[in-house]
Amino acid sequence: MPASPSTARAINDRLALRLLQQEGPLTAGQLKQLTGLSRPTVADLVERLTASGLIEMVGESGEQRRGPNARLYGLVADRAYLAALDVRLEGVSVLVSDLVGRVLAEASVPIDGASGTGPAVEQAVALVERAAKEAGAAHLHTVCVGAPGLIAPATGELRDTTGLPAWHRRLVAALHERLPGTRIVVENETNLAALAEQRDGAAHDRDTFVLLWLGMGIGAAVVLDGALRRGASGGAGEIGFLPVPGTRGFPSATDCEGGFHSLAGSAAVLELARECGVSGRAGEGAGAAGVVRWAVGEVAGAGEAEDDPAGGSEAERPASVRDTAPRDASAARFLDGLADRLALGVASVVALLDPGCVVLGGEVGQAGGDELAVRVADRITRMSPLPAEVRPTVLGGAAVLRGALLTAQDGAQDDLFGRPVNARAPQSG
Repeated sequence: MPASPSTARAINDRLALRLLQQEGPLTAGQLKQLTGLSRPTVADLVERLTASGLIEMVGESGEQRRGPNARLYGLVADRAYLAALDVRLEGVSVLVSDLVGRVLAEASVPIDGASGTGPAVEQAVALVERAAKEAGAAHLHTVCVGAPGLIAPATGELRDTTGLPAWHRRLVAALHERLPGTRIVVENETNLAALAEQRDGAAHDRDTFVLLWLGMGIGAAVVLDGALRRGASGGAGEIGFLPVPGTRGFPSATDCEGGFHSLAGSAAVLELARECGVSGRAGEGAGAAGVVRWAVGEVAGAGEAEDDPAGGSEAERPASVRDTAPRDASAARFLDGLADRLALGVASVVALLDPGCVVLGGEVGQAGGDELAVRVADRITRMSPLPAEVRPTVLGGAAVLRGALLTAQDGAQDDLFGRPVNARAPQSG
């Protein structure tokens, strides 16, 4: 049955709005080419969307052509303002953007949970309010909060998870109270990072992959056939609880110590660095990512020295180059040990899900880069008959904020433009 005129218009409008979101400003001619619609239909939808305040003329194409330049149409960026939050154990980061995703303000604040739940929540909410004011946003349409822990699928609320500070859960309620009329969305931080890597990062060419988040805690996000999979209780990817060899015991229902977290979390990475004798080499107070970054630099630097045609004999080489050999040995031993540990978790994911691609995310994954990813991939090749690429993150720790912004943007546009109609092709009319 052919679509009714009103349904056809809704489908065409939605298609045009999505193209303007993805491609930026377009002329009517470009919309005609990209949609396959007739010239009169495109002219009608441009007039309709302009009258509704969803798009506006933003300039001219500047093409070399006879007559006047074609008008460029774009989304009305200030139709809605959005905020993205990355909530960590130690603080909060926020950015505010317009409807097309242009960042207008960003800020962060460290939060000491020891000061109490009320003060911690006040700091976080005040940060959002200040950023919105700086961006000139009198009202935020959507706020997406990325937080560690489980999100209840039925309610979308952060569940009461042992080990997370109370101010995390109270923050969502406070945002509802202080931002009346604002849509508040809560999502697991690793899931948001995966969405960002899929849209803009290491998995941009993949419909199926797993993101392994490597930071203070350990998590995984599962994307199958283009869709994020959260599981029956919202806990898909809680790989920190995965029982693995090499730990002192087993994890429990309330504590992931003894699970994969005990081998690959930041504290475990620093302990491995101490065992390998490299913990002091990266500088005073360096965290897990800093130690991994240092080790990668040592290994890469030693490789460059070996390839140096002017290196000469050992006696003729500069002391700075000669001295890299023992440092490189300990750095390589550390990276190999870390890859051995990560391969336990990655191999389990590959055996269960066959994702074809695993992205090493988070600050540690970013610090490890190709050096760490290649080491893990080599081990997976030996451990599993299933092929799996191992890629380093492109976005690193920034992926959570980016994923939160994309989620807020998609939700706001669905609300303002209408959700997509179940149709695969544009309709004439």
